[in-house]
Amino acid sequence: MASELDDTDERILRLLTADARLSMRTIAERAHISRANAYSRFNRLQAEGVIRGFTVDVDPVARGLTTSAYVTLNLRQPDWQATRDALLALPGVVHFAVVGGEFDVIMLVRARDNTALRDLVLERIQSMPGVISTRTLLVFDEQTTARPSSSAEPRE
Repeated sequence: MASELDDTDERILRLLTADARLSMRTIAERAHISRANAYSRFNRLQAEGVIRGFTVDVDPVARGLTTSAYVTLNLRQPDWQATRDALLALPGVVHFAVVGGEFDVIMLVRARDNTALRDLVLERIQSMPGVISTRTLLVFDEQTTARPSSSAEPRE
């Protein structure tokens, strides 16, 4: 279990969220701590799983994935784990969550066009054992609240 985060930890996380390519020197300067303290805190945040990794923020449209949709699913309850694993293996699944409420799962999927989305939902997802029903909600516009800027760990 992660230790309680203090204001300095939160500052480091905000800095890295804004730009994961910041050097450890820059992080230390902006967080008003020594480099040794910055390294120590960074390593602890990683070891405790607070920092899970670093990714590249790819624009899906520029990549050719011009159609996005949220797909909600109702599942046969005894099959939910096997169905989850099969759904996660599909191409284009960006986010997956098991939820409580009107449906069991919500997924964000991306496809190159409406035809590819149709094939994904109607041919692949709806034919899976354990899937009872789906509902597809097309995304017309989307915004993100935080954009990681790099896949690299902080530099020296």
